[in-house]
Amino acid sequence: MLFAAGPTPFVRDMGGFVVRPNLPGWPKPWPTDHGHGPLAMVVELFLVPGRLIAMHAHCNDEIISWVPRGVMRHEDMRSGRLVVDQTHLLVMNAGSGFSHSEQTLKTDPPLRMLQILIRPRAVDLPPMVQHGALTQSAPNTWRHLCGPEGTGAPFFVRNRVDMFDIRLTSGTETAFPAASGSDIYFYVFSGLVRIRRRTLGEGHVGLILGNSNSTLTAGAAAVVVAFLIRPGAPLTRKGTVADSHDIPHPCSERQPCDFCAQGTDYLGGLSRAKTCSSCCFFKVLKIDKRFRPGDTSPSDLSSH
Repeated sequence: MLFAAGPTPFVRDMGGFVVRPNLPGWPKPWPTDHGHGPLAMVVELFLVPGRLIAMHAHCNDEIISWVPRGVMRHEDMRSGRLVVDQTHLLVMNAGSGFSHSEQTLKTDPPLRMLQILIRPRAVDLPPMVQHGALTQSAPNTWRHLCGPEGTGAPFFVRNRVDMFDIRLTSGTETAFPAASGSDIYFYVFSGLVRIRRRTLGEGHVGLILGNSNSTLTAGAAAVVVAFLIRPGAPLTRKGTVADSHDIPHPCSERQPCDFCAQGTDYLGGLSRAKTCSSCCFFKVLKIDKRFRPGDTSPSDLSSH
């Protein structure tokens, strides 16, 4: 079963630092969790050149930083300064506590990247940082980036989530990674893809329940990220960001908002509720309602 959704309507601009959180559980018609099993959130980030995100703390978050274009400069007291780009991956296993900063230099290009928030299997695990070179990406082939601890994946997180990326040439068809008992969540970073008679573009997401051997066809050159998730894996919901108290229950406090009034179809036509799941999320996170899906892009950021 496929649940697909368009670009997230949640946008927060903090002055050259723009955040677009994608919530894997919310494409379902009546979600009970903003995440899906141990996968809590896939956050699209934009940073203009010369922007610093000051030192800040995480606890009980497993954070993967994936940078397909641009450069993200990380610093923490444990590892010092690290560079994350299209050839390097960073995994922060925050555990009992970890602080870091991120920035771009004025000479760096505009940054667009993903940060993936995963719920660990238990609270207060030892904090650690993994940083290293990625294997070269082969066209039209899934590249395994990260997986559960102890499985031999290039980088690891401490729960049952595997992460893959792929660069597809136009017209190519490929099957998603599959494993018994796992679901798939995917994010179209760029390009155009077709799956089960649905056409999905940049920023679109999909949740596939069950091991269904689904295939993906590139309608144009595309970059896609996919996650294999064991939905019933033991987990903790104590993450600073992954399960922040600022994220409401997706079915709570449903009240009409300007998105509902204008007929925003975040659920891709799968559910036609009278109100949308974004209402209380906008209130709690204080996201500027002047933004609409698609308003913010790297070209927009250059004017800040």
